[in-house]
Amino acid sequence: MVEVTIVGDRVRFEVEGWDKLWALKSQLEIPLAHIRGVRVDPEPARGWWHGFRMPGTQIPGILTAGTFYQHGEAVFYDVHDPENTIVLELDHEHYNRLVIEVAQPHTTAATLQQALGQRG
Repeated sequence: MVEVTIVGDRVRFEVEGWDKLWALKSQLEIPLAHIRGVRVDPEPARGWWHGFRMPGTQIPGILTAGTFYQHGEAVFYDVHDPENTIVLELDHEHYNRLVIEVAQPHTTAATLQQALGQRG
């Protein structure tokens, strides 16, 4: 699971617990200006194929965590339960997309959308 915090004009994504080991990453920090959109969407986290792992961990139906390459794009995953997934589309970052599990997907997505609306 990932804890999302807005700090000024940046968003910090803190990978929690053992997921740091499975994802091989403890946090990401991204400027709000680089987030094109955010949505609650369990579909990208479902299924068994998420792309080529580089590096990361995938145990189908249990965990997808780390960096995956799909269709020439880098995607960061940290998901156990697809029902709690939000997807962030990014520009000007190493990752093109973040697919992450959060405690309250609708609340987190709404908070990020509000912050995105206020920046412009």
